[in-house]
Amino acid sequence: MQKRFIIIALFLTISFQTELFFSSLNSAITTKTHIELTDGKTGRKIFSEALQNGETIILTWNNSLFRLKVTEVFIVRDGLLEQTSVTFADPKGGIPPAVKSEDVDDLYHTGGAFKAEGLSRPIRKVVYRVGEIGDPVIKIGNRIIRLAKEVGFGGSVILEVLK
Repeated sequence: MQKRFIIIALFLTISFQTELFFSSLNSAITTKTHIELTDGKTGRKIFSEALQNGETIILTWNNSLFRLKVTEVFIVRDGLLEQTSVTFADPKGGIPPAVKSEDVDDLYHTGGAFKAEGLSRPIRKVVYRVGEIGDPVIKIGNRIIRLAKEVGFGGSVILEVLK
């Protein structure tokens, strides 16, 4: 009786581990992340789609305070968005200086051109406010979404990662 119990327990353990292995393998191969953009005031869906790991989302906008052109790059990665780079570029030209990732938060608020690459900033939810000068645009694949056109001046767009 005890021998039969050990055999059954061993069989169940091996079966469970095999199922876990193939389940995680399948998940790694077909991972998609659902991205949704909604109007912050009305809740209207502006964009709702499952994206593959590695797909890029690019947000461009004009910094109204310092008059710099901003480009933020995000990569879809394992159920979240990851900001991988940000550039505040002087529209008059010139190559913005490279900065360390730990300086980025401060530079968003203090001004000046800069470029930060190699970032790994996970994002699940962001609320974008649409200003008069900013002209924020999100590019997802071949789709270009002009936030001011979608929600108007003073409106907000919620970008959310849904699993």
